[in-house]
Amino acid sequence: VKVLVFLMEGFEEIETVSPIDILRRAGLDVVVASISDSVSVKGRSNIVMNADVLLSSIDPTTIFDCVVVPGGPGTKLLREHSTVLAMVKGHVEASKKVACICAAPTVLHAAGVLPSRYTAHQSVIETIPNILPDSVVIDGNIITSRGAGTAIEFGLKIVQELVGSENAQKIAAAIHFQ
Repeated sequence: VKVLVFLMEGFEEIETVSPIDILRRAGLDVVVASISDSVSVKGRSNIVMNADVLLSSIDPTTIFDCVVVPGGPGTKLLREHSTVLAMVKGHVEASKKVACICAAPTVLHAAGVLPSRYTAHQSVIETIPNILPDSVVIDGNIITSRGAGTAIEFGLKIVQELVGSENAQKIAAAIHFQ
């Protein structure tokens, strides 16, 4: 199972690292791709993270089993990135999983694929007003979550959706989640 995670300047560190860690604990092949021209990317709290590859090195028609879109102030850069929007839309159209946290559901909106049921951070209510109060919402193949405080649950839901509840439960137990 192959997962693509976008990385941009101003990414929210918890929302990015927690799901990546959980997905890798589940044995998934996670590719972290920087949308800039550098693999070193600075997050909202000035933590620098190294991507595995530059997004520009990936054929934009490549279909992964799941695309994960982190939030943070840098989400604006994702909404303005034509390759990101095309890949998000392409994955939704291919019936693959797309997982967005915090402000990232605005990327779904910008790509024209926001589902009828979703959640997001309250800061984006002007852009996408019908935010549900749930920590994580699954609507078809789209998984959305509220923010940094729900990042572990978000990661576990992605694992559950990709490789089953048993795998997610094993990881939850191993990290003492709830």
